[in-house]
Amino acid sequence: MAEKTTKATIINNIYDKVVDGYKDGSEGKCGVRRSDVHVILDSFFEEISKALTADQVVELRGFGTFEVRKRKGRTKARNPKTGESVSVDAHGVAVFRPGKELKDSVWNLEK
Repeated sequence: MAEKTTKATIINNIYDKVVDGYKDGSEGKCGVRRSDVHVILDSFFEEISKALTADQVVELRGFGTFEVRKRKGRTKARNPKTGESVSVDAHGVAVFRPGKELKDSVWNLEK
């Protein structure tokens, strides 16, 4: 199973790239604190979420595209836990399509 990367890890990695070697956690060369990186990353995710809920496509060149696909409603769905027949309303599903650069970079990963 692949190793998990969390939001906290991403924040720390970005902060380490920006910071100019200060060991005490004070402001780095760009005047950026770890909490600033956290706010920026949260704002980035919020903007993607707002765009998707407004039925917009979010295209990040070199990375990929986030979009909402519509699913039709069904009357013959089945609850896998109970086996009971249920109906499912039409709904949207968020999907991600990786860009060419991302596809190429992960193509030859060892299993």
